[in-house]
Amino acid sequence: MADSAFFCPLTHEGLLAVRGVDAAKFLQGQVTCNLNYLDQATSSLGARCTPKGRMTSSFRILIEGEGLLLAMASDLIETQLADLKKYAVFSKSTLTDESTDWARFGLSKGDGALLALGLDLPHATDSVAREGKLIAVRLADGRAELWAPQAEAATVEARLAAQLPQAPLGAWLLAQVRAGVGQVFGATREMFIPQMINLQALGGVSFKKGCYTGQEIVARMQYLGKLKRRLYRLALPTGELPQAGAELFSPVHQSSVGEVVLAAPATNGCELLAVLQEDAVKDGRIHLGTADGPALSLLDLPYTLDADREIQR
Repeated sequence: MADSAFFCPLTHEGLLAVRGVDAAKFLQGQVTCNLNYLDQATSSLGARCTPKGRMTSSFRILIEGEGLLLAMASDLIETQLADLKKYAVFSKSTLTDESTDWARFGLSKGDGALLALGLDLPHATDSVAREGKLIAVRLADGRAELWAPQAEAATVEARLAAQLPQAPLGAWLLAQVRAGVGQVFGATREMFIPQMINLQALGGVSFKKGCYTGQEIVARMQYLGKLKRRLYRLALPTGELPQAGAELFSPVHQSSVGEVVLAAPATNGCELLAVLQEDAVKDGRIHLGTADGPALSLLDLPYTLDADREIQR
């Protein structure tokens, strides 16, 4: 169903809000993306890192009212709030969990349903359209997200259901896997640097914005380092759906050669994104859980990596 028209509630994520006159200034020193690029018609992917460049969260960020909203995995909201509040004490900004204040829906081939709600969403990646309190966001593969205040959620969902079939969350996650968009969850917190999940190729890292926590490591890897672990897409024909953080193995090494980033059910088994060592990918023999566990096969990603283009942001 991932390639068909549908909608589904995005129940796996929550919203962290940073509001106040210093909201953007405060976050600019905390996240990988350049908030100067954001406006009412533009959103961005991004991440927050430790001083060693390891991601503590990944998110989609946009302007809302007098602040910014960050959509991220629900199991990261509490820890991110606690971490960020430590640095916000001298900033005129307020940080809160607004997960219950909003409802978010994923739409595949649902532009007609958006138009019926008064949202004429451009096709350009990361575009934003607004109608009243409703917010629509364009994703790189053509899908869209619809953000609605909780007070309007039931009405919006009913109007979507009148035009689109509702799909399980797995269909949305499968489309995300096929789009090659990795994501940090609680189980993979502080496991990857942004380039390991190709975040820089998706506009989620700026190399021109200046300092932010972890910036030195992230920039050094882009300009000087040789990344030996990177995001790949794979198919697993049988077995249970692997969880984020599950280890992958190869005869190339006696130890783990990678970890699952995101997995979703497919028609035959499942498809997943994983960070893998380069030499294991070249060998091609990759197994889940143990060296003799279920075998995976490599699939293509829908984009190519271009370091020269990536550093222009």
